[in-house]
Amino acid sequence: MDTKKGQLYIGRESATDTPVLLKASSLTTHGVIFGMTGSGKTGLGVNMLEEALLSEIPTLILDPKGDMGNILLNFPESNPEDLEPWMDEAKARRKGKTVAELAAKESTDRREELASHDITPERIRKLRDKSEFKIYTPGSSIGVGINVLGSLKAPTLEWAVSAEIIRDEIEGLVSSILVLAGIDSDPVSGPEHILISMIVETWWRQGKDLDLATLVGQIPKPPFRKLGVFDLEQFFSEKQRMKLALQLNTLLASPSMASWLEGEPLDIESLIGGRGKTPCAIIYMAHLSETERQFVVTLILSKVVTWMRSRPGTGELGALVYMDEAFGYAPPTAEPPSKKPILTILKQARAFGVGLVLVTQNPIDIDYKAMSNAGTWIVGRLQTENDKRRILDGIRGGLPDLNARLSNLEKRQFLMYQAKKSTQTILHRRHSMCYRFGPFTRAQVTELMAPFKAVVSSGETKTSATPTAPAKAAPHIDESIDAPAAVAPSVAEGVEVAYMDHAAPWAADLGVDPTSTCLAPAAVVTVDLLYDDTPARLRHTESYEAVIFPLDGIIDVEDVVTVDHDDRDFVAEPPPGASYQLGNTKLQNKTFWRSLHADIKSYLVANQKIEIWKCPGLKLYSRVGESEEDFTARCRAAAEQLADTAMSKLKDRYARRIDRLQGQISAADTRVKELEADASARTQTEVMSGIGDLLGAFLKGRLGSTTLSKAATRRAASKKAKARLEVQEQKLTDKQQDLVDLEQDLEDALLNIQEEHGRLAENTETLEIGLEKTDIRVAEAKLVWVPVA
Repeated sequence: MDTKKGQLYIGRESATDTPVLLKASSLTTHGVIFGMTGSGKTGLGVNMLEEALLSEIPTLILDPKGDMGNILLNFPESNPEDLEPWMDEAKARRKGKTVAELAAKESTDRREELASHDITPERIRKLRDKSEFKIYTPGSSIGVGINVLGSLKAPTLEWAVSAEIIRDEIEGLVSSILVLAGIDSDPVSGPEHILISMIVETWWRQGKDLDLATLVGQIPKPPFRKLGVFDLEQFFSEKQRMKLALQLNTLLASPSMASWLEGEPLDIESLIGGRGKTPCAIIYMAHLSETERQFVVTLILSKVVTWMRSRPGTGELGALVYMDEAFGYAPPTAEPPSKKPILTILKQARAFGVGLVLVTQNPIDIDYKAMSNAGTWIVGRLQTENDKRRILDGIRGGLPDLNARLSNLEKRQFLMYQAKKSTQTILHRRHSMCYRFGPFTRAQVTELMAPFKAVVSSGETKTSATPTAPAKAAPHIDESIDAPAAVAPSVAEGVEVAYMDHAAPWAADLGVDPTSTCLAPAAVVTVDLLYDDTPARLRHTESYEAVIFPLDGIIDVEDVVTVDHDDRDFVAEPPPGASYQLGNTKLQNKTFWRSLHADIKSYLVANQKIEIWKCPGLKLYSRVGESEEDFTARCRAAAEQLADTAMSKLKDRYARRIDRLQGQISAADTRVKELEADASARTQTEVMSGIGDLLGAFLKGRLGSTTLSKAATRRAASKKAKARLEVQEQKLTDKQQDLVDLEQDLEDALLNIQEEHGRLAENTETLEIGLEKTDIRVAEAKLVWVPVA
């Protein structure tokens, strides 16, 4: 039967005998397969894996029981000679046949069964030729070895954007190691877990790979002094750390541990990266104890989480992780280390095109949070009513006749429910293309994997295509001058000698390797500095600390690393097995150290300065360490004070003019009022007298020149009084306008003072103050041996 890529032919519909084609993309929402022993669930899982490989989908199989290796037994023609090596002699005797006769019978039956499911020899040959099957045996050399602990490889992800992802992998790694050692320590509150996790993070942040031996060696004296807000000693004492290291060292020293450190590196990209033939990596664990299986599953799935998050987003299935017999790895009422990566994959892997299929006998074996994240449920015959109820509860909405259908399932018959479609299908699984022999013996695994082991032993080991982040390069030491010496060289009298503690916080700044026993010389200096400037009235002292490395007699800018060191950064004794890189440094000569003093002074004169702020207009200087904002605020306050003084002087000058004008205005106002009264009185007299005289004379017939002259005189006097009033009113108006003009002048002068002094405060500039050699005193210069790669 031919299928399109991405269609998984897993069986035939029971009612119509039509092929059931499961879309590979539907497994990005994951799947669960349930069924009691003998229900055929393992065969269905094998079918799913075969179809994935035909669609060129890499597969990673976690195989606790050891029978998933059957997928390797692909015999296109199903000839008796192909099957005979896999016949069960006891079965042949029970049937009264020889092994050859049983193989012939199996061959005939198998060809008929394959043909009945439209599976041709060409289809089996295509599966065999397109796929690369490998059985990995962690902790054993029976198959392809896998080095799960030899190199704790640093992830290639960037910490800035992937810190949470990497920390999840660290949690899984540390949990696995502690489980293997029989140490119960919680990732959140267990001091053992927290300490080891921090050691791994410290190394991985520097892009450095670890191995278990180095990790154990770091525990008594880790490369940091604090955990959280507490000192390391207070959080987890050295005595307790040594006890933990001894526990892990016992594990490391065990002869059986050697097999965990041999073989291909544990790298998911190497296992299922998909180069060339489609990879099918089977992690065989039948030979391991439950604790060791928990260790392997947790470690591998934690690596899968990190690997999948490095993949681009996709809606297609790009890799399938299959776990047979998942009992105990994601239980509903416990928290084994494997549970977190399983739940993480189920919740997040869809976005990266990675599917997970869990297989177990009983639905109650798996946490409901895991089951609810599976989009495809395939259910075979179940053992108990409790198992059936769990399925009924899980398939929301209760599909019609679901209870009855589950109860009536036959052997190799399954109900498939897809949540996205809310549909159920009853199917019989198809016949597997591989010959399902049963669990492999150790000898059979060894025989099947012999070709791959021969390649490994010849040195042609498979390597990952994923580039690793390079560790920070250690400073180059010229080995052509002197090979490392086993004995430390003599040092000039009076020069203190110490060794860098590997936990010194500035070790990473030098790019050294804290784990190395090869030592190179460095000078650690403490220098007293005096910055003085007369105009600024500055006299500032400070202490300068630095490490000069490499120490080759000439101090370059790149050689001087400013650090804040203290006595805890140095120890008195060298590490065991120390060797010494000398180069051309003459440590025994006093002239070398005198030159170093002179060179560090010259270096500081040329490179060490402090900056302060200056306000030229106000002749103000900032204090050392004062921020620009604080200095500007101080300048504004000073400018305001000067402006207040200037405005006070201006006020005194304008006050006399204002007083004089106000006096003139008051006098003019008084005069206006007097003239208003006079003009009013004259007008009244003119009206009353004039009207009476003129009217009386006119009526009596006595109107003459005298009478008219008197009226004209009174009118003229009234007009003069009004004219004098108008003149005086204009004088009053003029004086009032003079006062207004004077106040405007005062306002303009005050604003000018404010603006001028405001500009003075805002006009600041930087001033560099350097050092003179007489301002520098080398308080201490000691030789410190630092570890280099």
